Amino acid sequence: MPTTQKPMANATGTSGGDSATQQGVLRCGVVGVGRMGRHHATKYAKLPGVKLVGVVDDSKDRREEHAERLGVPAFANEQELIEAGVDAVTIAVPTTYHLKCARPLLQAGVACLIEKPLANDEAEAQELADLAERHGATLMVGHIERFNPAVIALERAQRIGMDREDGTRGVVPRFVEMVRVSPMTFRSVDVSVVMDMMIHDLDVVLWLMGGIEPTEVQASGVPVLTEYEDVCHARLTFDTPNGKCVANISASRLALKTERKTRVIGENGYVSIDYALKKGVLIRKTANQLAMEQIREDLRQGKDLSDLNYHELVTIENLALEEDADQLEHEITTFLDAVRTGKTPAIDAKAGLGAVRTAHRIMEAARAERKADASKGF
Repeated sequence: MPTTQKPMANATGTSGGDSATQQGVLRCGVVGVGRMGRHHATKYAKLPGVKLVGVVDDSKDRREEHAERLGVPAFANEQELIEAGVDAVTIAVPTTYHLKCARPLLQAGVACLIEKPLANDEAEAQELADLAERHGATLMVGHIERFNPAVIALERAQRIGMDREDGTRGVVPRFVEMVRVSPMTFRSVDVSVVMDMMIHDLDVVLWLMGGIEPTEVQASGVPVLTEYEDVCHARLTFDTPNGKCVANISASRLALKTERKTRVIGENGYVSIDYALKKGVLIRKTANQLAMEQIREDLRQGKDLSDLNYHELVTIENLALEEDADQLEHEITTFLDAVRTGKTPAIDAKAGLGAVRTAHRIMEAARAERKADASKGF
């Protein structure tokens, strides 16, 4: 896969070289104006340097409702949108239709921001990646948790840590714990909780691992109200250049409360992130190596260290977060920047493919376990 796409100088060619586009205005559209797509359309309509040229939806009533609300044309299909002249599009239809909707757009060289997950399975995800590469079109996946202020602050802290004069590195993960639970909403019940909810955390953990996929996957999952896993727990083992890391990831859509948290533990630090509260804490060791060796030696000898102040050995920092950050707007503007410059998108097809592939490995492991239990009469 190429590292860059062709920068977008003007519309896709069917609009006759719109003068506004030549001045840097991107002509954008949205395919699917349901629960998520309507918000994308609203953002495009308000962003500077962007012209919303229309919306597409299978539902005539829905597309006309949002087209009227935003003062733009309503189109019945992607081809009509292409003929209107469009540079970049959000695709926010059910995952089953991602490939069908994206194919004509990518073939026309139109940049696509595809809502998570990238596709229904690995084969479809790979085809989308291949289409984008073949036609030089930007393709980004809408894993919106990457734009959570806490995750952005973690990335910044990791980068700053690696640049410190004292040689302190960012937290090198050895163990990751992720929990994402919520009450049943009866949305997306036609897929496993792995593809519906856990996929967010799979994207983040693969990013933390530098894009490396797990060498080992263990999982347990239970379908309770639906035909698919409503609750799932996965244990992923990674072999990284810095050594092994284990990630325990839990997802449930049957909880009595909403909780979305991540903890990253390493030998040189600890990070705790609360996505819902958009808060994060970073704890680093401040004691030097000699001091730490002395403490370990004292412990080996059974000395009483109850008077030792733990807080003198670590630095506790609240991650610096951007106040009132708009995650969706940040995601869209990042996508549009990649369209304009030809830079690799923040979450490219390779990242999206890795998340889908890992999700399917988890579901396969969970189903194999249930099948094995059933064969034993459990």
